[in-house]
Amino acid sequence: MNGSVAGGGGFSEEVISLTRRPSGLGFNIVGGTDQQYTSNDSSIYVSRIKKDGAAYLDGRLQEGDKILAVNGKDLKDLRHKDAVELFRNAGCDVSLRIQRRLQPQNGPVGHRGDGESGGLPLAAVLVPGLALAAAAVWILLRYRQRM
Repeated sequence: MNGSVAGGGGFSEEVISLTRRPSGLGFNIVGGTDQQYTSNDSSIYVSRIKKDGAAYLDGRLQEGDKILAVNGKDLKDLRHKDAVELFRNAGCDVSLRIQRRLQPQNGPVGHRGDGESGGLPLAAVLVPGLALAAAAVWILLRYRQRM
């Protein structure tokens, strides 16, 4: 099921298998019933991927991924410390079922889905425009002085 896309709704689910390294699995988590990462959501999320850790070297797990299960054990309705213990006791070969929000691939022109417009930055228009306006004022003032 690696890399499979689950039903609609703008999310994909994937199973990622990692082999624990001496330093661990190589990522941090946030969330839980006692430490909600997002309001009204007690899910467990990846908060950070540690450079050169197992998750980083594998390359599939991403910050912001929701971890649904570890070795088939559902993480729903767990306190944060219980989720941490589950990861610590998961063994050497760890299977993670994750959910990721899909990014729009082909949006309308001028919208890339990342909060920025696809057009020119405002400064690219304003700076030359202001320079032209300043030059026009300077020329006008010089012309008036000669009269």
